[in-house]
Amino acid sequence: MKPVKLSELIEAVEFDSDEFGSWVDLRNGNVVRLAHSLISAVEDSDDEALQSMAEWEKEEVEIARAVVEESERFVKAPGKFDFHEYRQMERFIGTVHDTAAAEQLWRAIKGKGAFRHFKDTANRLGLLKQWYEYRDEALEAFVRDWAEAHQVPLSDDTDTNAKS
Repeated sequence: MKPVKLSELIEAVEFDSDEFGSWVDLRNGNVVRLAHSLISAVEDSDDEALQSMAEWEKEEVEIARAVVEESERFVKAPGKFDFHEYRQMERFIGTVHDTAAAEQLWRAIKGKGAFRHFKDTANRLGLLKQWYEYRDEALEAFVRDWAEAHQVPLSDDTDTNAKS
């Protein structure tokens, strides 16, 4: 089992979407990103859809087949909904010592557009850099915990001194 780069798992969470998902290849330590529609086509044995793919997509088909057929080799990587960024915003607000600023941030996350309102408010209050540092640390801790829980060895390729 080769270690997976911490940065690749963090990216898997950050770039998770409804259209694509990521899997950890325990054999080579890579994180692969595949379209959910491709995984579905392989699971459904939709040969017509698979045959009509461009030549450059054939490698992805083979990886998707491996993901579907070799469940002991691949682990579904965590996604953005596993991380719960809204909860992280709530926790961040709890660290803000300025009561008035914290109250404004609480109001910002209520209702529609909470993420945008939160970031706009944090920016206006001069707290946006603090928020991103808090979020990055929380995301790294989340990924480390996930890897430990799923027995996925990590290679820490992040340079904590470069973060500023």
